[in-house]
Amino acid sequence: MVVGCTSDPDGSPPGQVSPSDGSAAPGDGSATVDVTTVDVTTVASRWSAPWSIAFEGTTALISERDSAQIFELSATGRRRVVGTVERATPTGEGGLLGIAADAGFLYAYFTAGDENRVERFELTGRPGSLGLGTPTTILDGIAAAGYHNGGRIAFGPDGMLYVTVGDAGDPAAAQDHRSLSGKILRLTPDGDVPNDNPFDGSPVYSVGHRNPQGLAWDDDGTLYASEFGQNTWDELNVIEPGRNYGWPTVEGIAHDDRFTDPVQQWEPSNASPSGMTIAAGSIWIANLRGERLREIPLTDLTASRGHLVGQYGRLRDVVLAPDGSLWVLTNNTDGRGDPRPNDDRILRLVP
Repeated sequence: MVVGCTSDPDGSPPGQVSPSDGSAAPGDGSATVDVTTVDVTTVASRWSAPWSIAFEGTTALISERDSAQIFELSATGRRRVVGTVERATPTGEGGLLGIAADAGFLYAYFTAGDENRVERFELTGRPGSLGLGTPTTILDGIAAAGYHNGGRIAFGPDGMLYVTVGDAGDPAAAQDHRSLSGKILRLTPDGDVPNDNPFDGSPVYSVGHRNPQGLAWDDDGTLYASEFGQNTWDELNVIEPGRNYGWPTVEGIAHDDRFTDPVQQWEPSNASPSGMTIAAGSIWIANLRGERLREIPLTDLTASRGHLVGQYGRLRDVVLAPDGSLWVLTNNTDGRGDPRPNDDRILRLVP
């Protein structure tokens, strides 16, 4: 069992400790976790608090939380600054967080003072000389805090923009349908509310989340989300419109008919699940405290095994590259990890 840093583990406020007695429960995946060796190469190194990877065509774009910069990466690993998100104000877990590319635009989720925002930028120029156009506000007024900002954004197979939002330190807000906090949101690419959202006139797609961090869809269009728990269980959830996932009333598998249970849960010391993707018939989740890339077969959502366990430290994001490989983003320079020489890195592996 590999344990990451003992400071605030992204999922819990300072001073809260996760259980360490090794207890398991149905769906925790503990019975099938192992250390698997895979061939790994380093695409690029020496990043500072990187947070998200997105591809525009075959061009990789990377966000750094604290510098608020967007970089593009050439096929040879050379980086250049595409632009800076000027309104981003890094603080604690806030700053420039998730990015997503679609139809020649870059979307960015970031902290701006006392709010989180989603803005859209036209990607100008060509690969190797990309730039950011004038920002357009897609969504603002999302509560911000030093932790629990959520921040992952992704386009679903329906063409809609999905946004994960943490409870921003106000757990009760996760159950308040009028609040955007503790939710997964669904918007059109222009920031409008789709007519088929589960709550009329609201961007809210699902409620009862503490700090959702990863989004991915399988070939059937099923949406999965990873989520930081508090003291007891981190979660993998199957997200359905209008469902309530229980926070703060319950955490993990509760067998409470009022709420939708996760399909798998883990002790925070082994997990802190962040970015995720789907490839080669499995869900792949980057884990921070757990310092592993977790693989969950789509044919058995209660099973899992670990890759890269303890080899590269904290892992923040994993994405499917255009060539079918997985790109994994380490996250040891964000103030919570133990930086190693040449950290942080983008790693490449073939599932």
